[in-house]
Amino acid sequence: MTTNRKNQSILLAGASGVLGGHITRALTEAGHKVTGLGRGRANGVSADLMDRDALLRAVDGQHFDTVIHAATALRKAPMRHKDMHATDALRIDGTAHLIEAAQATGARRFVSESMVFGYGYGDFGDHVITEDADRFGPRGTTAELERHVEGMRVKEQLTLGTSGLEGIALRFGLFYGPGGTEAILPMLRKRQLPAPDDHGRVLPWINLLDAAAAVVAAVERGRPGQAYNVTDRTPLGFRAHVLCVAEEFGVPKPMTVPRWLTRPMSYAYTMMSTSMRVSSAKAERELGWTPRYASSREGLAALAGRG
Repeated sequence: MTTNRKNQSILLAGASGVLGGHITRALTEAGHKVTGLGRGRANGVSADLMDRDALLRAVDGQHFDTVIHAATALRKAPMRHKDMHATDALRIDGTAHLIEAAQATGARRFVSESMVFGYGYGDFGDHVITEDADRFGPRGTTAELERHVEGMRVKEQLTLGTSGLEGIALRFGLFYGPGGTEAILPMLRKRQLPAPDDHGRVLPWINLLDAAAAVVAAVERGRPGQAYNVTDRTPLGFRAHVLCVAEEFGVPKPMTVPRWLTRPMSYAYTMMSTSMRVSSAKAERELGWTPRYASSREGLAALAGRG
């Protein structure tokens, strides 16, 4: 296990996002100094990751011990493939630019937000995915899926393969929790969130608070050049998860529709057609991290004030 000093100076790309807000609080509580990086004026460093020259000008003369890439172009849950295109580009070009910025500031460590969908979209059956046994970034089965997977593949390659940087990638499950789950409540109240039966399909989930804690653990104890799955211990189907949301918050259950009816929502259809079980044992073992909520049901109960 690698142990890094406390009280680090950290540059956080994506600090104004939902996950970024949780990461900022968790790092600050752990004794680190966090400077936000983003397009908004509230950030300590105001710059667009897609504008390389402006980004390098913005960090000129500054020093950070660690840089974290948690930036996304998403403002709401992606429904169609095109909704992911800006984030796909950010994962490739934005990561390359941020790594240059990290090098310019003398940073030693670079931590990237990654996703379990980098293992691919589809039905993995009962197989439990691990970092060492399963390939990350296999070629997508369609042009659109390859576009998404390529973004995750290249982001990790840049993170883990840049000489002089201690790169670490965190492969998160689907996010839920404070600041995230509340966004779907109006859709459920208006019965605008259809959800087909899971038919045995399950997905890995992670509470946003647990995700932020994993980032702190990676900053302080992550092993350079390593990727870690970060999920809770209870995979759950998409519909099953949304049913838990409805139950805990007292809103109408999602409409049950045939899966084919969701095809116009091309990205959501692909996600809801995926089934994967992912182990986070490596993160628990090497980072000393344990999810506060072993299941999204527990996390949702806590969020609703019942846990």
